[in-house]
Amino acid sequence: MISTMNPREAKDSDSSAVAGVSVPDVPEAMVKDLVKVFKLLSDDTRMHILLFLTRTPELHVRALCEMLGQSQPAVSHHLALLKAAEIIELRREGKHNYYRLVPQRFQQVLDLVFDGTPADKRRIRFEDYVLSYSPQRG
Repeated sequence: MISTMNPREAKDSDSSAVAGVSVPDVPEAMVKDLVKVFKLLSDDTRMHILLFLTRTPELHVRALCEMLGQSQPAVSHHLALLKAAEIIELRREGKHNYYRLVPQRFQQVLDLVFDGTPADKRRIRFEDYVLSYSPQRG
């Protein structure tokens, strides 16, 4: 039998074990941070921007507008949201703005997702795909 609880009941009960499985306590602040980041990533335009930026060191706003087929104000809005979340950063050269990824931010997100999970179990399965995480710490 599978036992389910709504989040309020889970907070009020002993959350260290649910249905015989050890479940780590998750700080509410961490959940809120993850929700913010995942909401940002759930937008098609922002995801395209991030995918484009993974393939090049940096891109000029005009190039992003052309690649996305969107106006400069629309693209700048998405860039501002990603910049505020510290997922991308800006480099100014005269009147031109160039954007690049901040890889450390994705590292922080993955650290939050897998916090407290033993290294050999840091996997999330999506049908035929497995997302695994092995932090590079030095």
